[in-house]
Amino acid sequence: MNQKEQARIQVLNSVLEYQLPIAEAAEVIGVSQRHTKRLLAAYRKDGAAALAHGNRGRRPHNAVPEAAAAAVVKLASNHYAGANHSHLTELLREREGIDLSRPTVRHILVKAGLGSPRSRRSPQHRFRRRRMPQEGMLVQIDGSQHPWLEERGPKLVLLLAVDDATGTVAQAVFRTSEDTRGYLVLLEGLVRQWGIPLALYSDRHAAFKYNARRVPVPVETTQFARVIRELGINQIFALSPQAKGRVERMMETFQDRLVTELRLACASTIGEADEALQEFLPRFNAQFAVAAEHFDSAYRPVPDELSLTETICLNETRKVGRDNTVKYHWRVLQLLPGTDRPSYAGLQVNVLERTDGEMLMRYHGEVVDFQEAPQPSSALWGATGNSFSGPELQRVANGVVNSHLNEAQRNLLVALEAADEEGAEVEGVDAKDRGGKGNPIRHSLHRTPTPAQQARWEAVQQAKRQGLSLRSIARKLGMSRVAARKYALAESPPTKKLSAKERAKAESLAESLLAAD
Repeated sequence: MNQKEQARIQVLNSVLEYQLPIAEAAEVIGVSQRHTKRLLAAYRKDGAAALAHGNRGRRPHNAVPEAAAAAVVKLASNHYAGANHSHLTELLREREGIDLSRPTVRHILVKAGLGSPRSRRSPQHRFRRRRMPQEGMLVQIDGSQHPWLEERGPKLVLLLAVDDATGTVAQAVFRTSEDTRGYLVLLEGLVRQWGIPLALYSDRHAAFKYNARRVPVPVETTQFARVIRELGINQIFALSPQAKGRVERMMETFQDRLVTELRLACASTIGEADEALQEFLPRFNAQFAVAAEHFDSAYRPVPDELSLTETICLNETRKVGRDNTVKYHWRVLQLLPGTDRPSYAGLQVNVLERTDGEMLMRYHGEVVDFQEAPQPSSALWGATGNSFSGPELQRVANGVVNSHLNEAQRNLLVALEAADEEGAEVEGVDAKDRGGKGNPIRHSLHRTPTPAQQARWEAVQQAKRQGLSLRSIARKLGMSRVAARKYALAESPPTKKLSAKERAKAESLAESLLAAD
């Protein structure tokens, strides 16, 4: 008998000897008084054997037969040796007709001393990392895309820099996207306010580290990595969000508190959000920052010989063309001759773009003067519109470039425009055909372009303003040169061509107008 049953016998003997009432006996045993009376009656009748469970010694009805268990052990040792428990369960069901669950198969094999051939790594015991002893030894940075302005404004990204020793939010800034420029702005504000930290702890975002599997050799560093290397900051990458949990938890807190603060400040733009953020940070740090273990700060001052604006910036190398121009992000920059060097053609120059948008160009450390280059003639194609004569026809033709209208249709459009200005009617053309939805020519002019047409037209127009040729525009945007010319000449996003039915109706209207003349 087990210890529980022996304890019950002792209590029941006390009841039979009138040393313990039924109520107290039930409380000691841990059952109801009614069940205690049952136990006492069975104990009087059958003795101590009545207290043992009735199924003791019996084989459970759902137990695996010994023959089946022996077959599983034999097959796992010989024919299916090397199969893991899940695979072995499937093989036994499909090929041997032994339908057992995976836990049952595992229980049989473990009992027989056969473990799974697939070794599993035991869970690692993790320790909470202690804070850095000095302020400025480690700064964690991260970005969070969140509806910070809720429904009042655009979606923004908050970039945070949190000191590991004190939990102080050293710098924070709102940006429209999480990119290199935003992190450079964050770093510049951090360095100007506190100094240069010893190390930065971040995830493996593309702004911090090249993540492409195939990269050219030697592997280049990102712009942000170059900046912190020049500042003497150690770059540490976190392999999981939990590794930089301090800034992750801080971001979660800001998603709760800062959203409310922005709502109370009625911020609806990125400028108003930044103002509310800078007013919120001192109050937040005063309430939640903790004291560092050592009072001395590890932030380093900026050296006098280091230009912060020319260090924390985008620095890209460009080759100067034969006409002393360089192309930089859809812009063409004209280099001006210097006193010592009249031409820079064929040389490599560095184009620096500061965080405030100002640009600087250097050659071997020397500043090179430059200006915006004039647009080439190819960028002005179609601007004069010399293919049409007459001011009225020219004005109308500007709105129907690439609409593939013949001469008669263009004459009809000129007459319609003139009639609209004078408020008169055109003979042979009713009001519906003049301006309503039934006018196929006018309707083709006012069709709403698709999002793809709108985006393609805006990209081509931007490239044209920057002085790129049609060949360059077609190559960069991945379209044919004919399509690039079509979008370059159009003053509005071109829509699809007229259908055959619409073209026939337009031609009939033109013929009726010419007959009336």
